Amino acid sequence: MASFLVGISLGLVGGGGSILMVPVLVYLFGITPVSATAYSLFVVGATSLVGAIPKIKQDLVSFRTALIFGAPSIVAVFLTRKYLVPAIPDVVLRWDPILVTRSTFLMLLFGMIMTAAAVSMLTGRECVDCEENEQQRFRVPLIVLEGILVGTLTGLVGAGGGFLIIPALVKLSKLSMKKAVGTSLVIIAAKSLIGFSGDVHAGAATIDYRLLVSVTALAVLGILAGNGVSKKVDGEKLKRGFGWMVLIMGIYIVIAEANGL
Repeated sequence: MASFLVGISLGLVGGGGSILMVPVLVYLFGITPVSATAYSLFVVGATSLVGAIPKIKQDLVSFRTALIFGAPSIVAVFLTRKYLVPAIPDVVLRWDPILVTRSTFLMLLFGMIMTAAAVSMLTGRECVDCEENEQQRFRVPLIVLEGILVGTLTGLVGAGGGFLIIPALVKLSKLSMKKAVGTSLVIIAAKSLIGFSGDVHAGAATIDYRLLVSVTALAVLGILAGNGVSKKVDGEKLKRGFGWMVLIMGIYIVIAEANGL
């Protein structure tokens, strides 16, 4: 059920899938944070790929933007998963009586990112003045920098970064909201799946492929349902409701992990 909701969130608001996926895998399935982020990369990547297909058919994907933003992001996520994550020590900080392990560090980071994402969703507003066919104006250096930052974030905590990608595409590439959502799905699919391949290649995570396929299948069904529902429901209300849910989960994770220190 939780995997199905991950897919629905991607279909409805174009992001947020991994924000739900990692806590579900850690707290419900008992998977370690490092492995959970690897699972999340594959599930969200595969689900985003399926969700991007109808967007491509509807001409709601800017491939030029996807390339400019996605290329540095893909390199960053692959290098982060292959080299940076395995390099994080088992004990990140030891300061009696505080002991921060790698798992605690990653979950605290994830909880703070969830909280920031929720605030962004609740305070951000759609670009209501953007025209569907408005001529694009690229701020290439900023787009590349944003791509690197989002890629590194994705690699560290397994978050696809849709909550960061979509506003960046609207503001820096002057895409309409609909095209930004479609383009973000293509970017998320590419960098998440390549990030997962980095994990497999480096042997950084233990993967139960039967569980992975089951979770992915449910998430794919969810995004197909979410795409259908998104045409009938007020997207702004859905976005705010989802934002409140993410905020509560983010605060819960930070408090739970902090109490364990």
